[in-house]
Amino acid sequence: MLQPDGKTFEFGVYVFGELLPDPVSGEIISAEQRIRNIIETAKLAEEAGLDVFGLGEHHRLDFAVSAPHVVLAAIAERTSRILLTSAATILSAADPVRVFEEYATLDLVSGGRAEIMVARGAFTEPFPLFGYELDLYDELFKEKFELLQLLNRHERVTWSGKHRPSLNQNEIAPRPRQKELPIWLGVGGSAESAERAGQAGAGMAIAILKGEPEPFRPLAEIYRKTGAAAGHPPEALRIAITSHGYVGKTAGQAVDDFFPYYANYKKMRSGRIVEKSQLIDAASTAREALAVGGPDEIVEKILYQYELFGHSRYLLQMDIGQPLKKVAEAIELLGTKVAPAVRKAIKGRNAAKA
Repeated sequence: MLQPDGKTFEFGVYVFGELLPDPVSGEIISAEQRIRNIIETAKLAEEAGLDVFGLGEHHRLDFAVSAPHVVLAAIAERTSRILLTSAATILSAADPVRVFEEYATLDLVSGGRAEIMVARGAFTEPFPLFGYELDLYDELFKEKFELLQLLNRHERVTWSGKHRPSLNQNEIAPRPRQKELPIWLGVGGSAESAERAGQAGAGMAIAILKGEPEPFRPLAEIYRKTGAAAGHPPEALRIAITSHGYVGKTAGQAVDDFFPYYANYKKMRSGRIVEKSQLIDAASTAREALAVGGPDEIVEKILYQYELFGHSRYLLQMDIGQPLKKVAEAIELLGTKVAPAVRKAIKGRNAAKA
């Protein structure tokens, strides 16, 4: 099992850019203001000492971001250190050549800080929008993921497939500043996706948004086993955990601040009704992935998951339409209270095992 030391365990936040009515004030901000807030959020994340900022992709009017690489390029000019990744690129409905070119350009703009997270996606609107059949989404993803890896490794590519025109020693430009762009595969609960990530030697980002994390443990085992069989060294097989959550000064404050926005978000995404008692229960136990609580509760949750997965990156989606001031407060606590405590604990545990 990969055991990162305390210094290399990475923290980050990711944002989707929802355009929802504020359940407290009733206000709906413009897409322009939402994007400006996202840029400011990334800047705040870097200032708080976080390592990664991710930006989602949606093609519908209740989200502000359909071109994450453009917004990430703007963020690159306002930051100097934080890694910039999609979260996630819907590769089944995209052209891998364009995706690679966009993020290679972002890598040059940002001084070598670009990453790509790819996934099949939870929303279906990109498929009819770009002329792809939804029934083929897994076949499309498999083919395009393989092509994306080739583009990342070679300046000239010869390739043929079913769903894109062939390439015959085509030049793939520009080349990124990094030797290769880090590529992560976003995984829900599919063993096949874990095998795919391991075979490719890509990072695997497991989305555990709520519920008990332990049922996802076999995905980490499959990923590492498949990756080792494919010849990838253990240090190349990196796992990230992504989750919903919010950090308050206390667990009670976190629940009070987060609940109206989380309930609003869940109703928009799935039509589900969330009771406040569910968040209170989530804050009271490490065995609930929904990361709502004060710094101590969030530290306990992450360390519990670390024992299960041995992951080296933890990303939180905290901004689901809250006022920027509240998001800034949560980011500050994540960076200055949670991250140092987790890194110190991991370093101590690894030293004790050595």
